[in-house]
Amino acid sequence: MQLRYSFRLYPNAVQQAALARAFGCARVVFNDTVRARENARAAAEPFPKIGELSTRLITQAKQTRERSWLGEVSAVVLQQSLRDAESAYRNFFASLTGTRKGPKLGPPRFKSRKDRRQSIRFTANARWKITDAGRLDLPKIGAEKVKWSRALPVTPSSVTVIKDAAGRFFASFVIDTDPATERLPRTENTIGIDLGLTHFAVLSDGTKIDSPRFLRRAEKKLKKAHKELSRKQKGSKNRTKARLKVARAHAKVADARREFHHQLSTKLFSENQGIAVENLSVAGLARTRLAKSVHDAGWSQFINMLAYKAERYGRTLVKISRFEPTSQICSTCGHRDGPKPLSVREWTCGACGTRHDRDTNAAINTKTAAGLAASACGAPVRPGAIPAQREETGSHGFPTGNRAA
Repeated sequence: MQLRYSFRLYPNAVQQAALARAFGCARVVFNDTVRARENARAAAEPFPKIGELSTRLITQAKQTRERSWLGEVSAVVLQQSLRDAESAYRNFFASLTGTRKGPKLGPPRFKSRKDRRQSIRFTANARWKITDAGRLDLPKIGAEKVKWSRALPVTPSSVTVIKDAAGRFFASFVIDTDPATERLPRTENTIGIDLGLTHFAVLSDGTKIDSPRFLRRAEKKLKKAHKELSRKQKGSKNRTKARLKVARAHAKVADARREFHHQLSTKLFSENQGIAVENLSVAGLARTRLAKSVHDAGWSQFINMLAYKAERYGRTLVKISRFEPTSQICSTCGHRDGPKPLSVREWTCGACGTRHDRDTNAAINTKTAAGLAASACGAPVRPGAIPAQREETGSHGFPTGNRAA
């Protein structure tokens, strides 16, 4: 499986300008590739091969007056941008033919300098390195200061430099790992989880985990920042400053939510051999009047973390159907008592008279439906590996207990 290690970069003013040039050149090559492919399609001609595009859009383009500035950045950055466009087309055609799983993908679109995320990638032949002083030395950019929050298990063969909407820079390393090296000690405990809004999660043992509601708590600050942004003149420097202020406020909310999900998912797997959870239709729930609360909870991100950590730590994750009537069945006698409105938080079984907490009862039924009531030994354990964003290449190695980003 692949794990991504992400670290904060602190480039100085000169290095930021060099990174801006690299982002811009990579974007131009990507857009030129898309334009060349679209022109060929419009003319009913065969798509040009990647080797032909490399020669025309990079090697020959550097010799022209209009594209001579492409020589100011590492050639590896331009080649990797060309490969990104090639990969985007390959995924698009695979989606059209049905050979690629997941939602349908559209054709590659032109990139803009105003995109929220800018990235470039350096592979081994770019001769980048991590210096003895702990800096990331990139060709034609310089040695940048890095905040090493944990140790890399091996020396990676590639690095992706990312700039997000809040103006922060990150170095992303993707490493291929063997999950067998990080197995946690086996335990006989299993748990069912009922995800909700009042409580983020209710466990089958009766434990209730409150919802932090990071977005709701930050709404007042976000509202003020958005109001200041709307009052700034378009194209002015003050508007750029206000936009960064809004982006940083949203990034702070997203970072806090992600950290909460990481800590909770790791804690649950450290204590339980098997976890059962309902496969919720978050996209459908996000179209209801509860949309803001659903997005604030971040259920999809949490379930995805459970999926890859199950494989990483040798645990079991079972997803039951969202149509399983976990809130209608008595967990004591199995009697189905019918649907109930959300306002009903407690109810009494009409058959055995047991008084139930709605969420705890649903969590117990989730665990039972997943087959974890007795043992986790026979439950399916094969979630997919973590996809690296934008075709980040990996490095073979074995982790030493570090947490994935």
